[in-house]
Amino acid sequence: MHSDNGSSLSRAGLAHLLVVYIIWSSTYLAIRVAVEEGSGFPPFSMVAVRMFFACAILFVYCFLRGFRLKPTARELMIMGASGALLWVGGNGLVVWAEQHANSGFAALVAASSPIWVALFDSILSKKAPAPLLAGSLLFGFCGLGVLVAPSLLDGGGTDFASGIALLSASVCWGFGSIIQTRYPVNFPSTVISGYQHLVSGFLFLLLAAVFQEPFPHPTSSALLALSYLIVFGSVIAFTSFINVIRLLPINIAMTYSYVNPVLALLLGWWLLDEQITGMTIAGAVMVVVSIVGIFRARYHETATVSAPVADNS
Repeated sequence: MHSDNGSSLSRAGLAHLLVVYIIWSSTYLAIRVAVEEGSGFPPFSMVAVRMFFACAILFVYCFLRGFRLKPTARELMIMGASGALLWVGGNGLVVWAEQHANSGFAALVAASSPIWVALFDSILSKKAPAPLLAGSLLFGFCGLGVLVAPSLLDGGGTDFASGIALLSASVCWGFGSIIQTRYPVNFPSTVISGYQHLVSGFLFLLLAAVFQEPFPHPTSSALLALSYLIVFGSVIAFTSFINVIRLLPINIAMTYSYVNPVLALLLGWWLLDEQITGMTIAGAVMVVVSIVGIFRARYHETATVSAPVADNS
């Protein structure tokens, strides 16, 4: 049950929220370690392995719990479409970009997905956004411009391509979230996630073949990072988030969207010596303030906020 706004917050819910804060913030760093130059892991092959292992763990759990596993054709189509957008378009582009982009920068740009969700939702609803929402959207887009401007001005083709890939990833994650919320299926979240991982795994294998990725020869650190992504990123943190949205008010639960990029930026600076510039700080503040404004606007519009059920990590 959700806690009421006027009552004390669930301690178990807050503990799960802390798990989401820490783990989903650190997955960007783990991705960077797994696919950085010399890791021996081509990006799409790495994510395919992650998808299949996470899928197996989720389906075993669902089977032991006695959940319905056989989908209808419509349910499979919806889960496949949302999974392709969320994981292949969203997470896959982040992984590709992090071959060259810093993990903190990737987290900041990818965190803009609520901006795209709010924009798409307003367009599909054919409803003009409220002043607070419109101002937050505009401020967020300006923040994204500040974040990607250095790579554009430097003229670095690789860095610029990574920035475009990260922006595209956040768009895909946002659009996938819209599909998932507008076309719900009658499955527990763990079953939905299992099918999304399964479909995405095959798509990542196809991408690895299309791009003729070499056979993986991962280093020990890359394997450790992959294991972390499978167990902690795809299984534990997702399960914790399901508990968060059951135990806490939605406006508290969704705070991960503006906590994760800040923590990811600090982790990248602390553990990988990633540079934090004035432009990065300015863009980060603008994006985070924008996301806070979007959730405040949504919370004031209605008691139930439409939002993504998972991160693009």
